[in-house]
Amino acid sequence: MTSLTLVTGGTGTLGRLVVPLLRDAGRRVRVLSRGGHAPQEGAQFVTGVEFVAGDVSTGEGLDAAVKGADTIVHCAGSAKGDEVKARNLVRAASRADGPHLVFVSVVGADRVPVVSGVDRAMFGYFAAKREAERVVAGCGLPWTTLRATQFHDWIWTTLGQMAAVPLPVLPTWAGVRFQPVDAGEVAARLAALALGAPAGLVPDLAGPRVYPMEDLARDYLRAAGRRRLVTPMPAPGQAARAFRAGANLPLDGADLGGRTWEEFLAGRAR
Repeated sequence: MTSLTLVTGGTGTLGRLVVPLLRDAGRRVRVLSRGGHAPQEGAQFVTGVEFVAGDVSTGEGLDAAVKGADTIVHCAGSAKGDEVKARNLVRAASRADGPHLVFVSVVGADRVPVVSGVDRAMFGYFAAKREAERVVAGCGLPWTTLRATQFHDWIWTTLGQMAAVPLPVLPTWAGVRFQPVDAGEVAARLAALALGAPAGLVPDLAGPRVYPMEDLARDYLRAAGRRRLVTPMPAPGQAARAFRAGANLPLDGADLGGRTWEEFLAGRAR
């Protein structure tokens, strides 16, 4: 029988791109979602895809979801609680037939210190991802973890939320740079890893260029047709200091995608 791959977060920004790649590669694909059904948008990948109800945050429905899967691609993530989701998924997978667990984390998870309340409020996501990495690596299952930089979509959404605040300025984090990557390129890498053998921690994946945050903000404002004065402001805490030192940027040996921030913006305009 054709191998079965379970994708958590299969209706999200990343997961909905992974699903059709796996299906087109000949895999049977099962998508875990809280509603257990396909979203109204993105219905193009519904054919040949099974949707099941479950919640990695609570563990509800996971035993049934992982049953029969020989690979799990764990894309379900959020601003907090990723370590809880990983533990719940690992417990269910460990009760199944020892599937290959493919996990997507974030570049800098091991280099951004989250030690204070300020750190946790602003960068707690990195601590949660790091703990989730430890859960995956120590679970006793065959595993692969890919760290990626921030997606173009995340940059766009975050700057949009910041620009929505009724202020005459758009504050940014002074001294911080990003190397955003295309979500489709991350999806392609995850699909390839899911189709391959367990590989442990693989090379980071990042976009082709590094941008100061204020440049990204100005580009966003032009593309969105908004007017703000971009104002870099220092962020407090050890995690912010690590960001200014480039802890969120990939180290030597990382793989680089090809799609730039400018190409992403041009695609949105079209």
